[in-house]
Amino acid sequence: MKLNILGCYSATPRTFTNPTAQVLEINNHIFLIDCGEGTQVELRRHKIKFNRIKHIFISHLHGDHFFGLVGLISTFRLLTREADLHIHAPKGLKEIITLQLKVSNSWTNYNLYFHELSSDTSELVFEDDKVEVHTIPLDHRVYANGFLFKEKEGERKLDMNAVLNANIDIAYYRKLKQGADVKNEAGELIKNETVTKSPNKAKSYAFCSDTAYKEDIVPIINEVDVLYHESTFLEQHAKLAPKTKHSTAKEAAKIAKLANVGTLLLGHYSTRYDDLNQFKIEANEYFDNVLLGDDGKVFEF
Repeated sequence: MKLNILGCYSATPRTFTNPTAQVLEINNHIFLIDCGEGTQVELRRHKIKFNRIKHIFISHLHGDHFFGLVGLISTFRLLTREADLHIHAPKGLKEIITLQLKVSNSWTNYNLYFHELSSDTSELVFEDDKVEVHTIPLDHRVYANGFLFKEKEGERKLDMNAVLNANIDIAYYRKLKQGADVKNEAGELIKNETVTKSPNKAKSYAFCSDTAYKEDIVPIINEVDVLYHESTFLEQHAKLAPKTKHSTAKEAAKIAKLANVGTLLLGHYSTRYDDLNQFKIEANEYFDNVLLGDDGKVFEF
């Protein structure tokens, strides 16, 4: 599981920081999460192939999370994209984007599908044989969701020494990987657990931005491997968090502790701060395994 941070600062873009956008690579999928201004430039900087992005997830309709989207959609058209593009976003984004495309006479030459979200409870919004994605209802000034990305458990691994010793025909290897018991050449039933090993642990990633402190999300994100949680403010400005519906670094850490996550990744910092390390210091008071997101950082979990 690989995470590219294209931008992780709040509000306005600057010459040296970008608003929210991430690319998650998980089980051969490349998902774009949020699409602030400058996203396509950062995609090029990270050498991420545009045509591999098939699904885009937008958390909410504040500009610093989607103003880069129509530009990216238009660039896909100019590059003669053919692959379908699916956009999972709050209700209203389809109207915004289609109006822009209509007025500029820039209709796509590929299929563009909008999956509009409006539920206040967690729901499954994408699933295939490898990955599933669920929404995480958040508490912000407008309707907002985070997203939980979960790998499905893979096939069991063959213990080749045990398989050969059990004299199992190669024709049954596929069934063994799927967890079935099989008969060997002598007609004896071989228990699966005696000749296979458990698959690699399925990985999970939860993206939560923007939101006020919200303990309701804990059951949804319980024991995820990595939690990205917004931490707009330090404690010196904690009084601003409730009125703006944002979180502090300490509040993000409290959520991580309650949910027993593996790693907490901070981001969406207010641009009023110069020293990001203070966010880690404050979060560490409640949770040990804290990483600082920053533009251009790449994490492999």
